Amino acid sequence: MSDDPFSAPFGSLFGDSMTLARLAGGTYDYAGHAQPLENFSLHPATHALHYGSTCFEGLKAHRQGDGSLAVFRLDDHVERMRQSIGRLRMPVPDATLVRSMIIDAVEANAAFTPDPPGSLYIRPTFVGTTPNIGAAAVPSDTALLYVICSPVGDYFKGGVRPLTIYVETKTPRTTPQFGMVKSGANYVMALGPTLDAKRDHGADQVLFANGDDITETGASNFFLCDGGRVVTRALDESFLHGVTRDSVIKLAVSLGYEVEERKITVAELQEWARAGGEVFLSGTAAVVAPVGTVVVGDASIVVGDGQPGPNTLRLREALTSLQIGAADDPFGWMTKVKG
Repeated sequence: MSDDPFSAPFGSLFGDSMTLARLAGGTYDYAGHAQPLENFSLHPATHALHYGSTCFEGLKAHRQGDGSLAVFRLDDHVERMRQSIGRLRMPVPDATLVRSMIIDAVEANAAFTPDPPGSLYIRPTFVGTTPNIGAAAVPSDTALLYVICSPVGDYFKGGVRPLTIYVETKTPRTTPQFGMVKSGANYVMALGPTLDAKRDHGADQVLFANGDDITETGASNFFLCDGGRVVTRALDESFLHGVTRDSVIKLAVSLGYEVEERKITVAELQEWARAGGEVFLSGTAAVVAPVGTVVVGDASIVVGDGQPGPNTLRLREALTSLQIGAADDPFGWMTKVKG
């Protein structure tokens, strides 16, 4: 495997340090510093392996123009991680602890951060560890909370290019009551439809629209845009409340776009694409990724001229410029760390 984050698969390279806290007796024990990245030893009856008591978060640190390092929307990701752990009915760690663990991990792995457009992808992870195969109806009472880091380039192979998405109208992405939690079970539910769509339609992602209600793809939030509007699905608990989604919305407003958060039907998406509108995905890994083709059933619909649209690229540039310190940060989104 290549050690170059721009040619290696996204998330397959790792820094050499991690942070780790152990939950026992309702208390998280953290040493206060990073330790070497190493394998875990887990009991075969570990709760998470049988009953899914695990969740994670994803955020990035970016190299700034002056060589320093800054984490994008750190506190928002900390709160979403805490929310996910709470949904697992486990003791929620203090925000200060999670924040410190992320910063310590980033600083310990700073040397692995590639220059833009690369970044250091940060993966806080929570795993219920109680060895009990009879505990389907109770939460784990012990856990590992840890943070690892991965030097990355673009999430989608080929960089910024027009993606093909397949619209799935029968199978939901995940269970509605858990859709806003970054649980591994949510992602594995989308895996089968995504692999089928890649095989049968050459799709990069599947856009889930169960009941003619477009929500998100398997790994990203979904947007329509044109010269004056940015449209996305209104939030509810059935899909992820993306931090990048929120960032795009706030940046769009600051750039003068009218933002609509509402239901989007498959018919509207088809009409929007045929009329020359733009379609894109957003996420921590994907950033802002243009869509060039939408597949509905056996019909392939080219979005506009099939190339990344000017408004999509404008929003992407506004976001990435802020993240790397090339533009002002009026929202206070960047947290400087030792790099």
